[in-house]
Amino acid sequence: MLNPLHNQFDPDRLWEMDRDHFLHPWTHFDSFEKEGSLVIAKGQGCHVTDAQGKRYLDGIGGMWCVNVGYGRDELAHVMADQAMQLAYSNTFVDVSNPPAAMLAAKLASLAPGSLNRVIYSLTGSAANEGAIRMAQYYHGRKGNHSRKHIISRKNSYHGSTVLTASIGLRDGDRQDEFHYLTSFIHHLSAPYYYRNGGGMTETEFTDVLVQEFKDKIAELGADNIACFIAEPIQASGGVVPPPPGYLKRMRQVCKEHDILFIADEVVTAFGRIGHMFASYDEFGIQPDMIVMAKGITSGYFPLGATLYSDEIHEVVSTDNPDGWFAHGFTCAGHPIGCAVALKNIEIMEREDICGHVRNVGDYFENRLMELEDLPLVGDVRGKRLMMCVEYVADKETKAHIPHEVNISKRISNLCEERGLLVRPMGHLDVMSPPLTITREETDFLVDTLRSAISDITDELVKEGVV
Repeated sequence: MLNPLHNQFDPDRLWEMDRDHFLHPWTHFDSFEKEGSLVIAKGQGCHVTDAQGKRYLDGIGGMWCVNVGYGRDELAHVMADQAMQLAYSNTFVDVSNPPAAMLAAKLASLAPGSLNRVIYSLTGSAANEGAIRMAQYYHGRKGNHSRKHIISRKNSYHGSTVLTASIGLRDGDRQDEFHYLTSFIHHLSAPYYYRNGGGMTETEFTDVLVQEFKDKIAELGADNIACFIAEPIQASGGVVPPPPGYLKRMRQVCKEHDILFIADEVVTAFGRIGHMFASYDEFGIQPDMIVMAKGITSGYFPLGATLYSDEIHEVVSTDNPDGWFAHGFTCAGHPIGCAVALKNIEIMEREDICGHVRNVGDYFENRLMELEDLPLVGDVRGKRLMMCVEYVADKETKAHIPHEVNISKRISNLCEERGLLVRPMGHLDVMSPPLTITREETDFLVDTLRSAISDITDELVKEGVV
């Protein structure tokens, strides 16, 4: 049994308790009943150790989030110190706390342009929800009460609340047992050139995507649209980078029609592709809002935030004596979470984590590209420490391997046996390791993944699948 004082437990009993009582996010009931969970007990640097004592390189970075790595004493100490000083603080209406105020100012100093205002939350889902509600509130305060509609994209993931699950549209997420909001949410094509390019050049493909956006605006009427929400690089939807110029052109269309541009940087912010925020530094766009979570605390404490512009704030706050922004959460601006975020950002700046990512991330990206010579690998894509491998049965036709083969899971299972964790998603294996990963560790990751792909290929040949 678990002994919280000494962190000692019976691994088999712990596995049973987890299987019998814990409904995990995205539980696949049949396989979970048979296999249960991989129970992770410890983490240090870029490695985790399971309850049985086996060590793995965490090629997933927790869930895109353990940016500065596991086992950071500084983050543990700041948590304890803040808990002793002020463990909780209500932040509703006109109450605050020092870490929340200091973090808000720090985020404003890091963000591009006039993104100087912060809405706190606990998750990326809630942070996106806050952004959507602010967009609708903003237009309402301008007298445009019909501007409630939201434009998103296929292959997107923006969270798992009812609203954000409806805004996202990722393969496999929609289930008949759930109800989704549809009357005011619309989806454009994903900027997924590998699958949707259809023989066009990337420039021609971008032209088609931008025209689709313009056509949707004409169909709905600009006066009915509140915002366009987009991940700079679609993450859980397949690690899909946009074609060159796409985001700039979509941003320009938004400006022309007074449609707010929300950049969902829950994954890309805080160094994942080498910048604190990717929107401006990587893609050259100035959003009206940036949404963040995950890397803001390196996963050490739940925290989300929505940055919005001074221009928005002026509209919602000026000449509004009876106005209330009726949105928020019990633990918004939690003092422990904000203290951890401040220390996390301090570590990133002191160690130049973003510079390290640009260096090691380029190396990792180039090494992964070497896998394109393997017969099952149709595409290797992403940016720096946000990458994926897409598997195909035929490189020419890009035909998928039959679903029942469960190709990405078979490959990730073999990686796991060999001490590497990658994330299987349909026909993809996704990698987002801690940002402190070394070149030697990236070599282990790529070499282990290559050997697993090769061995599974041999198995599929024997089975007559390929």
